[in-house]
Amino acid sequence: MDELLLNCVGFDWDAENAEKNWIRHQVTRNESEQVFFNEPLIIADDTKHSQYEKRWYILGRTDVERLLFIAFTRRKDLIRVISARDMNKKEREVYYEQIKKDT
Repeated sequence: MDELLLNCVGFDWDAENAEKNWIRHQVTRNESEQVFFNEPLIIADDTKHSQYEKRWYILGRTDVERLLFIAFTRRKDLIRVISARDMNKKEREVYYEQIKKDT
């Protein structure tokens, strides 16, 4: 597991973000959380969106193999999901390429 996630003890949800993720992308809170526990996963800095607070994104899969892109930040020892959606074509290619390298 990535060092960034090691000391996290749970999730901190903003109700508006959770609702927005459902309305725009049909991604539930539960699905978003699953991604953090399923491997393989790719975590990278989201420098483009880190003006006000440090953000990262994760590429990973749910328990039913749905491939998701999740933007998140940390609030002390909690993960705060900002956005969750299906991976786009380029993100899927990156994800599958990383899986090949790791096997």
